[in-house]
Amino acid sequence: MSLALDTSGSATSPQGFAAGATYAGIKTYGDGKLDLAILASDRLCTAAATFTKNRLHSAAIDVNRAHLADGKAQAVVVNSGVANSSTGARGIADARRMADLVARYLGIPPADVLVCSTGVIGHFLPMEKIEPGIDAIGLAPGAGPEFARAIMTTDTRPKHAALRFGPYTLGGCCKGSGMIHPNMATMLAFLTTDAPVEQGFLRRSLGRAVDLSFNLVSVDGDTSPSDTAILLANGAAGGETIGDGSAYAEEFAGALDALCIYLAKEIARDGEGATRVMDVTVRGAASESEARQLARELTTSYLLKSAVYGADPNWGRIVAVVGRSSVAVSEPHLAVTLCGHRVFEDERPTGFDPDRVAAAMRGDTVTIEVDLGVGEGMANGWGCDLTEDYVKINADYHT
Repeated sequence: MSLALDTSGSATSPQGFAAGATYAGIKTYGDGKLDLAILASDRLCTAAATFTKNRLHSAAIDVNRAHLADGKAQAVVVNSGVANSSTGARGIADARRMADLVARYLGIPPADVLVCSTGVIGHFLPMEKIEPGIDAIGLAPGAGPEFARAIMTTDTRPKHAALRFGPYTLGGCCKGSGMIHPNMATMLAFLTTDAPVEQGFLRRSLGRAVDLSFNLVSVDGDTSPSDTAILLANGAAGGETIGDGSAYAEEFAGALDALCIYLAKEIARDGEGATRVMDVTVRGAASESEARQLARELTTSYLLKSAVYGADPNWGRIVAVVGRSSVAVSEPHLAVTLCGHRVFEDERPTGFDPDRVAAAMRGDTVTIEVDLGVGEGMANGWGCDLTEDYVKINADYHT
């Protein structure tokens, strides 16, 4: 199946979706132009979501789990600048109040509104700014890119795209730049489709797509308390409901995988202070889970990330990660390829040209391939280099 991504598309590309955003004065850092946004369907949607496994999760996670108990939703409201996490009973009340305000604005039940907050932990939501801000938002079918901008924190650019499968459209956006090590998933992602999709199939498809994408991207090894991926299917394009074994089941799942992988790679590309993407492939693992584990360990090794920043072909940092990990490896069959150059095999370095490899590493993407030589397990993961700017951004983040 060939899928062409439209990087100008967004969460409002599918039929029946509209969005809007405003600057309510919540965010005091980064891009201060937009910090409060709504994404809504013109009809009730089948809905699914995945949430962070951080045990000290934000208030929005509790509210959303309750609101999604029936597998339905129609709108999402998002603020950036304040995470509404570790805020106790007041945080829960404020998240519910946000849902109530949007429900009144749209004329729908509060239980059909989902809430997301992202930003600084431990601060209360400024409801005196959010309440008039919601009333100031005007919804439009073409405002998906504005919604994507409003959810940003330290992101340097919005991340959104859409694609077609059969007669249907799938769109989405995400935010994420730092505190990125999904477990699921260190970012916010909002995905929409005008296809009619059965809820169980929707939930399983989202879980699979998240595992292949957002759960295999890492910037710094930290998992946020607010992270959420939401998928809304409103069925506005009509047709037979998509479920296991239906005509468009495979196309829908493939399109969702492709969109989520694209958005995950954009998060890595926009990692705080990043200059290069790390594109890691692990093959020959004893299992897929071990391949995934090693991909995550490689993308979070500070020594390896520093070598990528310096375009240093120090393959020793790669095999050191392999050796310290708990994954099975056959040393005689271990092979490492860096930017297309085989640098290690047969238990010793190859006769590669360090200058050529270093030159290849100065591009915007550094590919790392590791073959463990023990099985058929395989995984792809994405990360970024570690620069001085990462430290500066996070040293100044709260202040």
